[in-house]
Amino acid sequence: MDAENTAQAPLFSQVHFQIVQSANLNFSDAQALCKALVDNGAQEHSHHSPPGKITLDDTSHIISATSDFPEYDAATDALKSVVKPEWVTASIAKGRLANPRSYSPDPRLYFSGLVLCCADIPEGDKDAIMGGVLATGGLYSSSVTKAVTHIVALTMDHEKCQTVLKKDLKCKIVLPHWYGLISMYANLSTKYDRTGKRLDEDPYLLPNPEILLKQSHEPIVETKKLDMQGATSPQPTDVPRIQGPDRADTRHVEIFKGKKIMLSNDLKIGSHLRGTIEDLVGQGGGSVTGSVHKADVLICHYRESSDFRLASRARKEVGNLTWLYYLITHNTWTSPTRRLLHYPISKYGLPGFDKFRISLSNYNGEARVYLENLAIAAGGAFTKTMKEDNTHLITAHQYSEKCDAAKEWNINMVNHLWLEDSYAKWQIQTLSNPRYTYFPPRTNLSGIVGQTQIDRHAMERQFYPPGSVEESEGGDTRRLSSRSLYQDNEQDSGLPGSSQPAPTNSDLMPYRTHSESNTPRVSKSHKANGPLRTPAASRIVIDGKENETPSTTSSRGAKDRAAAKLHDQAADIALYQKERKRVGGVVFGGRRKTSDDATSNDSRKRSSSKDAEAVTDDDARIAKRPKKSRQAPVMRLLLTGYKGWANSGKKEAEDKSRLRDIGILVTQDPTHCTYLASPSILRTKKFVCALAHAPIVISTDFVDDCLAKDERLEPDDYLLNDPAGEERLGFVLSEAMSRAKNHRGRLLRGMTIYCTEPVKGGFDTYKAIIEANGGTCLLYKARASSATASKPTGQEEDSEGMAEDEIEYIYLVSGTSPAEIPLWSKFRSMVHTAGKHPRVVETDWLLNSALRQQLHWNEGYQLTEERVNNGS
Repeated sequence: MDAENTAQAPLFSQVHFQIVQSANLNFSDAQALCKALVDNGAQEHSHHSPPGKITLDDTSHIISATSDFPEYDAATDALKSVVKPEWVTASIAKGRLANPRSYSPDPRLYFSGLVLCCADIPEGDKDAIMGGVLATGGLYSSSVTKAVTHIVALTMDHEKCQTVLKKDLKCKIVLPHWYGLISMYANLSTKYDRTGKRLDEDPYLLPNPEILLKQSHEPIVETKKLDMQGATSPQPTDVPRIQGPDRADTRHVEIFKGKKIMLSNDLKIGSHLRGTIEDLVGQGGGSVTGSVHKADVLICHYRESSDFRLASRARKEVGNLTWLYYLITHNTWTSPTRRLLHYPISKYGLPGFDKFRISLSNYNGEARVYLENLAIAAGGAFTKTMKEDNTHLITAHQYSEKCDAAKEWNINMVNHLWLEDSYAKWQIQTLSNPRYTYFPPRTNLSGIVGQTQIDRHAMERQFYPPGSVEESEGGDTRRLSSRSLYQDNEQDSGLPGSSQPAPTNSDLMPYRTHSESNTPRVSKSHKANGPLRTPAASRIVIDGKENETPSTTSSRGAKDRAAAKLHDQAADIALYQKERKRVGGVVFGGRRKTSDDATSNDSRKRSSSKDAEAVTDDDARIAKRPKKSRQAPVMRLLLTGYKGWANSGKKEAEDKSRLRDIGILVTQDPTHCTYLASPSILRTKKFVCALAHAPIVISTDFVDDCLAKDERLEPDDYLLNDPAGEERLGFVLSEAMSRAKNHRGRLLRGMTIYCTEPVKGGFDTYKAIIEANGGTCLLYKARASSATASKPTGQEEDSEGMAEDEIEYIYLVSGTSPAEIPLWSKFRSMVHTAGKHPRVVETDWLLNSALRQQLHWNEGYQLTEERVNNGS
């Protein structure tokens, strides 16, 4: 929009808004916001409060104090601006629309609303802080203004700090340690993995930071915990009561308005309790159904049920009974994935977690109860007292008797994030990550308990992958795993539903013995009824295939265990295959046939000299069989542009084997190589991808000399020196390597870059380069779904002076073929609709930026129709 139109049109003339009411944005405040928006030219779509359905069509902005409403994910995927109420007042005060990203209610953008400025810190640290703040919703300012909320400094002597003191600005001056800890405890590159955590600034405030003044043995003040009431256990104990000033007044109970709830059979609740829940749902404006197809919300206890898979695949809300009680109690909508124990648990626990014995220290109250139940839900064993057989101690800081004992007994000491991340991602996290083992001084981590969300993508991979369930309302065709087949038959074999009494705690405990085996546990009642039998298949058996094994498409855990076991037996299998090739074959259950055995069975008339010769030859073969074990690889080498093996697969295999014998492993994975060998600086896929991970770049002469001398030479003597290539490409390799070490594969983190399919070099090539540098690459075909595939967040260029008005660009990497040029205008229209600025660029922009390890821009990279028509 140009300046003339801006002067004529009202401030919010292009804003079509909806307001989401919540506990932090009541009806009267929503009315005031609505009036302010309408008075300044905005158009109201409609009023909504959860769980009312928000229509995204013809809506440009959603005003909400929280991201915890049902349509939030769909709104962000559709590139709708979801902003806090403060966005309205800030825009009116400035006389122009404020940056929506700076007012996002998404907790992952934990720097939202903050403006940082750096003082006397190194340039490299300044660039890292600037990029991290911008990627997580904050703003960066190179100068001190009234808008700056934090200054990162080492001392108070810098002129920026003195300016704050002289002008009495409301700005906090903190040590760089504060930002460093936040970066450590948050994953900036994954949309669903982490909830943002902004640690308290008080211990890091200048001029007298607490972390530099107090001794380490002094008590650490416990920080304020979030309210975790109603989210500490996957199994509720009390029937909820609707909160409100007047119990008799149920007019405002609209939490289930228009929704159909299904109570799964695996809840095993009695008829009386079921009736009570149905009444409560009815008071909330909803109804209870017995069909998962008709339901909007499924309440179940386990993830292994068919109802869970069907509802999850249909993108319906799936939570447990604790979540349902939470909604009824608070009369406020919250996603079941927002809190870990509001989501159904696994009956078998996290594979491998049953080997862990876990104890807690320095967590109190609801946080302690929550972590205890989380450890049990993951399949581990929790102990209140710690002994030498404990495997893990989860603690908020390092100062307690248990912590001292853990150090003495060599017990793994981690913070609660290790347990939460392992459960959320359904994968045991490595203890080598400092995020889980570093305890910042004078900081109590109990204040950030319970902020981790369920990873929906991990749940889909593990429990309802695509194709795991095929069932429609009109049919009953399924493709299930053997474990799921047993569970379905267990439910269908006459187990009572609503007539069952409430289960005991032992009935609801996960079967931790199933982490290693899929054999189901059988109750005593089943044993008494008859001998154990394989559960009948819940499908028609075709004649001639009565022993057909059920499909194991969705049994991902079983596949992983089978693959691991097969890997362990690989050596035995190889030896067996080798023995089969010997003369006489394999004598099963005993020793290999020797020549004496063969001679005695074939003929007794052979001469003794021939017998002796045969035995001697066999002994020689046995003596030659053992080989020297290879040493562990010292170098992981990636080769690109090497001509020594051209058109000679046999020579390549022999040379690789020789290199492996001297400790050099030739790999094809750019992300795991420690050395990159190339004859010169190249723009190949391998070279560009590997450069993002900062390997040592050497010349391919190193390979030739090692093979010639049959020994591993010193790679530092073969460092790649290519001044001609550096001059041609306009960068210095050593400087690029230095920047790559700082970026650590995250040059493009937070960026979503689109790419056309016919682009020269292939879409997969540029996708690999973008992902190697921490970005996300999407294929652009100008379809309607392209705009909703992912929200392009963009990444501001590495330059100083980033302020609130900095333009956010979205890139399309394209060629100039006739099939690609028509896509440009559609891409620009899509990005303009999202309120951002498009750039259609040639592939050189991406390749040169990846080689330099620095976002590099000049107008020569931009593609336009006019430029193509002029032939420039």
